[in-house]
Amino acid sequence: MRVSFSFLCVFLSVICDPGYGDGGTFGCGNKSICDTYCSFCENNFLRTQCYGFLVQLCQYNFDAAMGFMNSTDWCSLEKVKSAYNNFTVCTETVADCLLLPWPNQLVEHTFVKIHTTYFQECPSEALRDPPPSIILALVMTPICLIPVMVVLVVLKTKNGDRRS
Repeated sequence: MRVSFSFLCVFLSVICDPGYGDGGTFGCGNKSICDTYCSFCENNFLRTQCYGFLVQLCQYNFDAAMGFMNSTDWCSLEKVKSAYNNFTVCTETVADCLLLPWPNQLVEHTFVKIHTTYFQECPSEALRDPPPSIILALVMTPICLIPVMVVLVVLKTKNGDRRS
């Protein structure tokens, strides 16, 4: 069965609207959003296959949002966080409605694919190790101070001078 994205965006307008959802947990039938997902999936797919299709639709919307940005903006959290959050909420809401666990292997794979596609070239200076010279200084300083402190304690004790 071949279903176009434009048809699904009309049918499942909630997914195509980036401002939907409150991030809550629903079961099928508890909210109108779940009725839409569940009735679509029960009529056309197995739940896990349908979930995979709906995750692709969530990713399609994420890709579209990212496509409207310059690639230089992809590394700016302020510019990307809305689309990223919408994708997260989309996949989580659909999983909750279909009574599937979240996160799951499909979502994890999709997040890795998104990170590889959009964020691989982003600098991560804040997460890098300091230069080797700084690490050496930070490691060697206490190592060198321990023998010096031991020698001072021994000399003070040996001379009988117990005053500080």
